[in-house]
Amino acid sequence: MAKEKPKKEEKKEEIEEEQIIPEEELAELGKIDEKEVIVPEKKAVVNEIAGWNPKTKLGRDVKEGKIKSIDEILDGKRKILESEIVDYLLTLKTDLINIGQSKGKFGGGKRRIWRQTQRKTKEGNIPKFSTLAVVGDEKGHIGIGTGKSKETLPAKEKAIKKAKLSIIKIKRTCSGFDCACSELHTIPFKTTGKAGSIRLTLIPAPQGTGLVVARELKKVLILAGIKDVYSKSFGKKRTTFNLIKACIDALKKTNIK
Repeated sequence: MAKEKPKKEEKKEEIEEEQIIPEEELAELGKIDEKEVIVPEKKAVVNEIAGWNPKTKLGRDVKEGKIKSIDEILDGKRKILESEIVDYLLTLKTDLINIGQSKGKFGGGKRRIWRQTQRKTKEGNIPKFSTLAVVGDEKGHIGIGTGKSKETLPAKEKAIKKAKLSIIKIKRTCSGFDCACSELHTIPFKTTGKAGSIRLTLIPAPQGTGLVVARELKKVLILAGIKDVYSKSFGKKRTTFNLIKACIDALKKTNIK
């Protein structure tokens, strides 16, 4: 009789307990939520401003208190070369635009904030990530910037820094044809912006209308402080980069004197 081989002992799977972190702590840590909205890291910004050593005359004037408003800089058409100047004068909120698409069947899955490209070399594929950031104070100041890097976090930091350096001032008012309130909730007149093949027209709307625009444009208009507006667009609207640039071009024209 052949001896039966002893059965191997089944390995017991160890179940680790999941640690549930409350939403408030996640916000403080600055993590990205399901909507991919970046929570501003106020502590990091305060530390940067405290240890800021200005390198330009404009930066020194801001830190010494000679310039107390960002509008003095923008109205004087002075170029901002240090992002700390904007952090010193404004309380900004940050958001990222969905410009990429996750990999998957049938051409990819849902939209995401990172756009990935690859470069072919003898050593293999070298990936690169790019992103588009929007910053604003919801009071008439808005800026956009792009960032590229081999990793996601450096690309995000570059995009936010460039967005601060390119901040602009827009004009808000109540100019709806059937609205006569005194709140600053829409643009003063009909304006059109261009970028690539896209032509985007923004039209004033009465209070309570909301933002009748594309989903990604809402992020820009909310940070700019606009609550009600109509839109009309022509061209290849799926090109998100040009769509956002056309919106910024249209908003710039509201401040033309």
